Amino acid sequence: MCVSQHRWTGCRGPCSPSLPLVLLLLLPLSFLSSTPPFAQGAIHIPEGLSQPPVMMEMPSSHTAFSPEDIQLPCEATGNPAPTYRWIKDGDTFGSERNASGTLKANETESLDSYAGSWRCYASNILGTATTQTVQVIVEAQPVLPKQHKIHVKAVEGQSIILACNPPQSSTPPHIHWMDKKMVHIKQSDRVMLGLDGNLYFSNVLRSDSRDDYICNAQYFAARTILPETAVSLTVLRSNDVAHERKPHLFTPEGTHSTVLALRENTVVLECIPKGLPTPKVEWKKKDGSLDDTSAQRENHNRWLRFDSITQEDDGEYECKATNSHGSAAHSFTVTVEASPYWLKEPQNLLYSPGETVRLDCQAEGIPTPTITWSINGLSIEEVDKDPRRSVSGGVLILRDVVYADTAVYQCEATNKHGSILLNTYLYVVELAPQILSSDGVVYRVTEGGDVMMHCEFFGSPPPQVTWEDDDGIPLLSHARFSPLTNGTIKLSNAAYEDSRSYTCSVKHTNISITAYLEVYNQTLILTSPQDVRVLRGSSAMLDCGFYKDTKLDYKISWRKNGHELLESSPDDKYTIFANGTLRVTNVQSDDNAQYTCEISTDLDSVKASGSITVVAWPDPPKDLMLSDIEDFSLTLSWIPGSSHNSPIKEFIVEAREERHLEAGKWKWERLENVSREFNHRQLTLHPFCTYRFRVIAVNDIGVSKPSLPSEQHSTPPAVPGKNPDNVRSESTDPKTLTITWDEMENHLHYGPGFNYKVSWKSGESGAVWEDGYALSPPFHVNDTGTYTPFEIKVQAVNSLGAAPTPQPEIGHSGEDKPEGVPTGVSTTVMNSTVRVKWNEAQNVRGRLKGYKIYIRRLGPLGGRGRRSLGKPHHEEERSERLRERHVESREVEVHGTQTSAEVAGLQLFSRYELTMTAVNSKGEGPHSPPYSFVTPEGAPGPPASLRFESPTEKSLILYWTPPAETNGILLGYMVQYQQEVESRDSPLQMETISDHSVTHFEVKPLDPSSYYSFKVIARTAAGDGPPITLRGATQLDGVPPSNVTIVSGNTSLNLSWVPGERDRNHGFTIRYCRKRTPDCEWKNWEEWEESEVVNTTQGFYSLRGLKPGTQYKLQIMLGNNTQWKNETMTIGPVPSEITGGFATQGWLIGLISAILLLVLILLILCLIKRRKGGKYAVKDKEDKEVDSEARPMKDETFGEYSDADEKRSDSQPSLCGESKLGSDDSLAEYGDSVDIQFNEDGSFIGQYSGRGPVPHGNESSGPASPVNAVPPPPIAPSMSSILNRPS
Repeated sequence: MCVSQHRWTGCRGPCSPSLPLVLLLLLPLSFLSSTPPFAQGAIHIPEGLSQPPVMMEMPSSHTAFSPEDIQLPCEATGNPAPTYRWIKDGDTFGSERNASGTLKANETESLDSYAGSWRCYASNILGTATTQTVQVIVEAQPVLPKQHKIHVKAVEGQSIILACNPPQSSTPPHIHWMDKKMVHIKQSDRVMLGLDGNLYFSNVLRSDSRDDYICNAQYFAARTILPETAVSLTVLRSNDVAHERKPHLFTPEGTHSTVLALRENTVVLECIPKGLPTPKVEWKKKDGSLDDTSAQRENHNRWLRFDSITQEDDGEYECKATNSHGSAAHSFTVTVEASPYWLKEPQNLLYSPGETVRLDCQAEGIPTPTITWSINGLSIEEVDKDPRRSVSGGVLILRDVVYADTAVYQCEATNKHGSILLNTYLYVVELAPQILSSDGVVYRVTEGGDVMMHCEFFGSPPPQVTWEDDDGIPLLSHARFSPLTNGTIKLSNAAYEDSRSYTCSVKHTNISITAYLEVYNQTLILTSPQDVRVLRGSSAMLDCGFYKDTKLDYKISWRKNGHELLESSPDDKYTIFANGTLRVTNVQSDDNAQYTCEISTDLDSVKASGSITVVAWPDPPKDLMLSDIEDFSLTLSWIPGSSHNSPIKEFIVEAREERHLEAGKWKWERLENVSREFNHRQLTLHPFCTYRFRVIAVNDIGVSKPSLPSEQHSTPPAVPGKNPDNVRSESTDPKTLTITWDEMENHLHYGPGFNYKVSWKSGESGAVWEDGYALSPPFHVNDTGTYTPFEIKVQAVNSLGAAPTPQPEIGHSGEDKPEGVPTGVSTTVMNSTVRVKWNEAQNVRGRLKGYKIYIRRLGPLGGRGRRSLGKPHHEEERSERLRERHVESREVEVHGTQTSAEVAGLQLFSRYELTMTAVNSKGEGPHSPPYSFVTPEGAPGPPASLRFESPTEKSLILYWTPPAETNGILLGYMVQYQQEVESRDSPLQMETISDHSVTHFEVKPLDPSSYYSFKVIARTAAGDGPPITLRGATQLDGVPPSNVTIVSGNTSLNLSWVPGERDRNHGFTIRYCRKRTPDCEWKNWEEWEESEVVNTTQGFYSLRGLKPGTQYKLQIMLGNNTQWKNETMTIGPVPSEITGGFATQGWLIGLISAILLLVLILLILCLIKRRKGGKYAVKDKEDKEVDSEARPMKDETFGEYSDADEKRSDSQPSLCGESKLGSDDSLAEYGDSVDIQFNEDGSFIGQYSGRGPVPHGNESSGPASPVNAVPPPPIAPSMSSILNRPS
């Protein structure tokens, strides 16, 4: 709830003029401070009324060592301001004081005159408040008497006490044992400072000898430190130091002590033992659990400390000192009592005349305190008795109060441990009603919240107030409104409809105020932070999505374990985003915490918490220790490091052997994996080794760094425990036995003088074992014969003895190449697979590894193969001989001792020859005699290629080449074709060609509007082969273009069109004439000029040599009919007509000069162009290609071009001598419509955009077809490029 208001004072409505005179005198202009809440039947003290004295500072008992210590505070508030007086030992001390009651020592008075009991009284016209009685003790400054240095001698192992006897004081000193350099004597469980200040040695060591044990007594109250004379301790060597003894207690004495403790005081139970070895002390609660008390063990378990002892700590405690020779115990009976303390305190209140007042003053203590009452500092027994007043223990009741009952009442509780005193005033007053709360206050609350609207009132007797809403309906009729005794009304679970104005008024008066309530949307956290686990070093994100009322300001704050995180820049540790999300970067172990998001507005706040658990690989184990050490085993133990919130799964124990390797070659090797439940492992070690160990911890995140290595440990030597592994023969040379084995690692030698004893024995009967020695493998035995078997064994030996005798292995001397060959070779042919069988080769002279089969193809069956179409007979024979020389050869390896194998992938209808060899590790033996076999005839492969030509619109001629693999005698071909229709049910047409030399076929009649699928299949006696397939359609008869686009130049017209996709090439000419010519009519051809013959497949043509700014008529004819016509105009100024005699005109000289200047400029530009790039050879070639492709095809009806045609074609040279079909100017005028690519040397690398290259494999010398179209000339732009260029 939030309230905005202004303080308001004074009367509202008519004020009562009938106040008693005594109260009017008590109304000062000053305001009083706020007062505590009133009890039932009482009213608040309003601002502006007088007030009885209220004690603010009170003295306490203490010891004074100097006049500065005499300062007894006594301060009170009240209206009028109170006066003060002091009572010492029952007598008035000094005069009455006005401004302050604090008592300080007078320098003229002796310090001793202030010793005694003191009480202060603060009074004004409404009553008197008092303090407790306090004691002031006066002592002289503590002083040490003259002392002599003390010399103490003790025997090593003896228990002694160095005493400290400072001057006695009512404020005991704090003791410090220090040396002459003011350094504290180090304490331990052996050397301990007792509560009595003495220094206890459980047993002395020779290192305890020193001459500067100094006891320093620090008196805090006297602000004095007194050092006693130094004690010199000399510890003598003893031959009996080995004689140990059981524990005893220095302090306390006996077996039982009784301790009386006061509640909330500090209590220390002390047990200081002596004995050798130093005893250990344990504490327990005999009648309960020590963990259920507030006790704390301190000073090496010698103290049991209660910082604020409570009744629950009462009971029996025991300390027990133990060493290896016995124990000693002492029990404490702790009894907790209490000085008086308040359970209920009466309040300072105002009452109206005639009311009944009840003052409750309840106290507790052990023993139970007695309660006495006083009025204005006088005991109630000393005050006149009044029948209206009754006292019963801690309750004082005063009925039908009057103005004279205004006073300060004292309640004092006392037992044997002390007393406590409380001042409470009773103020009787009568005043007119007032509303103290401000008018027009606006209260704001969120939906569902509680709000209190204030209407604090004052009056004596107390007036009654009522609340109503803006409709005049009392609020008490609504269950959610509840009144408080001070006039405030509380609204619970506020709703939007509660937003309105409310009126508080005093009954039977016209005094009222208005309050306004505004209800806002409640702030909600929609997405609470989660409990996230984050890898150390990465970033964590905690979401805190929220909703709040748009009219309220808000603040997002995050707390880490209750401490607010400050907003920081995006690069810092913590970043709080506008949506509430918290980002924590580079999380470390100290980021493990509970994180709380709080969204605060002026009216409410919501919180939600999540946590970050930082996980990481474990810290390395530490404190490695070797124990239970025997010759060849020990126990390794360690202390695990932190697991960083990811439990350790296992430990890896690694060892490093250092005796047998140089320092730079040492390496750590894994010994064992240890379960996480154990932090020790018994390790079995090899003899004659020097080890260090380390441990690595593993959790789900990763592995820790290795621990620090353990101390070095060496094992004694022993005889070898095993022999080398993998004893074998690896003989390579004939007549030599080579014995080898896996060399044993150095740490398996088990002692000095290590070597290998090598033994061998041949397989002959009566052979004996022969021996030899080697430091490392291999071991050679000569003159053994070729591939002779031997028994072999290798035994490990050192200077202490040999390993157990090994079992012998079988080895062989060296091999040689085989001398025998496989015999009984036979074959079984199955189509293109042959199965070869043979007998095992003999005299292999080694271990048989397998066989090799060599297969050669000698050629096809039936002599020469097929004759190629179109080749002369002698050329075909020469090619056949060349093919037969190129014999196919294959090698097949057969592993092991098997005596059959299959070879697949042979060519059908062929002659083959095979030989075989045996193979051992030395190589191959001789070849077996050749064996011949043949493969049967099979179906041929597909024809090698297929293309077609279209001589007419209704016929196609298919051309193909024979199969690359005939696999037999080619008998002929089958041609299949089928028309493509939507219904897919057109009949399949088939034609059989029985002559294998025929490789073409004319298909007719065909539908010019349809596409067809064509298949050609080769045939042998074994069957038909797979087909070669082609899709195509006939070519249509070409016609001149009827849709021509014109782009005008200064002296040229560039014409372009799109050739038909299936149209055959067609030659035509373009007729044109100037429109200004009188005879330039569409049917008057005499004035018309005609271009050279143009091919429809060109798609582009440029008419050049035209006049600028002139209109032309253009026409393309098809026979006698006009196929296309148009009128257009070249760019440039319209030439003017010459009038009169031009020789006499002045413009002639200017025109000639301009022409000469233009020619000169063009010549210069041409020279510059030639110097920069020159003319490339590729360009000349392209020029020639353009000229050749500009002519019609020879098989068309137009025939070949004449010489005159060629001259006409070349009659338009450029200024630089580069002759083209078009001009550079005309191409440039196309701008972005022509897409030409060049190589680095300037030559063309492709056609214009939209005209792809001829598909590979469809080249043809025949007329153009849909699958074999004649490409356009290189300079012709693509029509699609022209039509699709951006406007």
